[in-house]
Amino acid sequence: MKCRFLTFVSSLLIATLGLGRHLLAEETGSIVGWGIQVFGVDLSGDFVAVAAGFYHSLGLKADGSVVACGYNNYGQCDVPPPNSDFVAVAAGEYHSLGLKADGSIVAWGWNYFGQCDVPTPNSDFVAVAAHFMHSLGLKADGSIVGWGHNGSGQCDVPTPNSDFVAVAAGAGHSLGLKADGSIVAWGYSYYGQCDVPTPNSDFIGIAAGVVHSLGLKSDGSIVAWGHNDYGQCDVPTPNSDFVAVAAGVVHSLGLKADGSIVAWGGNDYGQCDVPTPNSDFVAVAAGYDHSLGLKANGSIVAWGGNNYGQCDVPAPNADFIAVAAGSHTLGLKADGSIVAWGHNGYGQCDVPTPNSDFVAVAAHFMHSLGLKADGSIVGWGRNNYGQCDVPTPNSDFVAVAAGAGHSLGLKADGSIVAWGYSYYGQCDVPTPNSDFIGIAAGVVHSLGLKSDGSIVAWGHNDYGQCDVPTPNSDFVAVAAGVVHSLGLKADGSIVAWGGNDYGQCDVPTPNSDFVAVAGGYQHSLGLKADGTIAAWGWNEDGQCDVPTPNSDFLAVAGGCQHSVGLKTDGPHDCPGDLDGDGDTDQNDLGILLASYEIDSAGDLDGDGDTDQNDLGILLADYGCGI
Repeated sequence: MKCRFLTFVSSLLIATLGLGRHLLAEETGSIVGWGIQVFGVDLSGDFVAVAAGFYHSLGLKADGSVVACGYNNYGQCDVPPPNSDFVAVAAGEYHSLGLKADGSIVAWGWNYFGQCDVPTPNSDFVAVAAHFMHSLGLKADGSIVGWGHNGSGQCDVPTPNSDFVAVAAGAGHSLGLKADGSIVAWGYSYYGQCDVPTPNSDFIGIAAGVVHSLGLKSDGSIVAWGHNDYGQCDVPTPNSDFVAVAAGVVHSLGLKADGSIVAWGGNDYGQCDVPTPNSDFVAVAAGYDHSLGLKANGSIVAWGGNNYGQCDVPAPNADFIAVAAGSHTLGLKADGSIVAWGHNGYGQCDVPTPNSDFVAVAAHFMHSLGLKADGSIVGWGRNNYGQCDVPTPNSDFVAVAAGAGHSLGLKADGSIVAWGYSYYGQCDVPTPNSDFIGIAAGVVHSLGLKSDGSIVAWGHNDYGQCDVPTPNSDFVAVAAGVVHSLGLKADGSIVAWGGNDYGQCDVPTPNSDFVAVAGGYQHSLGLKADGTIAAWGWNEDGQCDVPTPNSDFLAVAGGCQHSVGLKTDGPHDCPGDLDGDGDTDQNDLGILLASYEIDSAGDLDGDGDTDQNDLGILLADYGCGI
């Protein structure tokens, strides 16, 4: 067994050594996401304002540029060029507004009801507001302009339309603050959200939720009215010393004069759990199920729901060594822990404890897999077909792959174990089940890479995704989309076959210098030796629009309608360095293999022997420092 195991490991390394530093971790990095989910933006400083949409977030920089993250199904995170000279921002359900220094408004995102069609003359605006499907602009003369959905009259500003100093937009109602400290409310008022409590005076700030309203008094107290099904109108005591307010769908935020934030109302997603330290905040914003706080140092803190990346990559966005994507995203840290965010309807982001000792990750639609250093696999998320129930013995695995309803595990002896949904035979590994060095899983098909460089494919073949083109040789990596397959050749070219309705098999020219490949839902990604990413195929949500600068990428993954790239953030200590020369290379592998199950010369985990755990550490770190 030992000889066969070591022969397999040698074959695996021979197949990957020529691909350079991008296949096995040598550096840690930060994660960037684009497409229908945008994340990995830098929230660390120089922000002067924040705004929260339903599932996206906006930050205004001191230089007048706007940064966006979160749900991007209608392009609400794609700030139109030139991204400069902005002085204020606002966010609706799926659209965004930016106020320019010249008094004009730029609007982008969903426009079905004309909520992005700013009326003419588009000038002299001094403030903006947005919610569900309508927008508001405050003019320098104190008048308010409303546009977009007007089913409840939320865009029909009552007369006299003058003397306004602030505006706020709810789902179907609007608020205007007058210079005399009174509030005018109009639009949908079934829950009394337009019935301003008396005395209607001394207000200095306003905010509107879906069906509730908030008013900030000059004495620092908050008045709340409208729907109160989640306690969003029950201002906590002491109701004093507030300087700003924000309203989400069913939760409310108040900023205190001492820089702390008070949150109340619906908290199903933790949107009211203000992170510590709860201090030094200067502004607040509330979305559907998330909250934002702007710190005095210009950084943004986000908390609550993160199904679409609206709270960005969980901080700190650093020290990642691998990524995987489905409807959600997984990031593997250098310390062996996994960070997960995105859709979590089936618990696919709830990493089981202990969250440690992981060396590889895989994800598909609604389940996740993690490979441990001891060769065992952990599965979590949707399990309707048993795709998370790893067969016994759960040991000796060296790689994992996740399909829609099935999972694959590659054993150290070169065999593949498959489990879960197998209606199309995607779990029926062809014989001989041996000599495999790589695996990939599509929705209902599977791929295995042999040590001789050939690819074996099985499962559903309705689009020819299992018909590997000839010559079936010289492959060094495999990847799978929904109905298409990808193979990376030793010469750095990519071969693609299967469904091509969106051009996901049309590899861009020059088809060379690739070192890694990934398949998304109906799109494909290739990582170049120079650290750039090429993306092609379905691009309706921008999943093929690699953000600039397109450089310094270490790894790539394709999700359902988004893409993920791992960027370098500099070298880290090399835990696989056995010869003390500062890197983890073939010399270290030689030391480990020579001492495997013989002595402790290859002992990396400090347990006094050289075994598979040590091999896992070295393989995860291979290429470090080179």
